[in-house]
Amino acid sequence: MIGKLNHVAIVVPDLAAASAVYENTLGANVSRPNDLPDHGVTTVFVNLPNTKIELLHPLGDDSPIAKFLERNKDGGMHHICYEVEDIYAARDKLLAEGARVLGSSEPKTGAHGKPVLFLHPKDFCGTLVEIEQV
Repeated sequence: MIGKLNHVAIVVPDLAAASAVYENTLGANVSRPNDLPDHGVTTVFVNLPNTKIELLHPLGDDSPIAKFLERNKDGGMHHICYEVEDIYAARDKLLAEGARVLGSSEPKTGAHGKPVLFLHPKDFCGTLVEIEQV
């Protein structure tokens, strides 16, 4: 069901500083910041030859990742994202297998403008999983 690894997301306390580390220190191609009000985050993508790193920063005090930063002052890995061909078929199979989809179970538009869902970390070895339709 899952396809390629789309990205690994890292929550950072300072988006500009984190972007500079990837761009200047590591020599990576780094996108401009993009606010996603529906998700309560600002994202920057580090484009690599085989995948992406998504740098996440809270957008507003009620951001779902604000608590993550409270517990992890230096930031850290937040989730991994896999591609799926059909997000609705993937969701239905996951639910039938007993996996929990976070939120309403209806896809939202993600950072790439494509439908995404998040899966409960307790169902996936302690890791928050995002699936994104290709």
